[in-house]
Amino acid sequence: MDNTHHLKNQIKVVINLLNSNYINEINSGLFQLLYKRYSDALEILEKDWNVHQINIVGGVRAYMDNYSDYENQLLGEMHEAEKLTKELI
Repeated sequence: MDNTHHLKNQIKVVINLLNSNYINEINSGLFQLLYKRYSDALEILEKDWNVHQINIVGGVRAYMDNYSDYENQLLGEMHEAEKLTKELI
């Protein structure tokens, strides 16, 4: 599996977690920003646009600045997505 395909799958994992665990929070604040950035990233990948337009790096840091739940599954999945993004750009 190439890195772009792996990143696309990882972004879908993050979006699914946001939709299932934070449905009430994705309309404002940090979760809204995360949801928008990951949705935009997925669109970029699905339309084969330039991966340099992906803007998800920094979401882990923003989450950690706001919440001290370091064992949260969302945090781990976002970290993996950011790592894959950095490898592509």
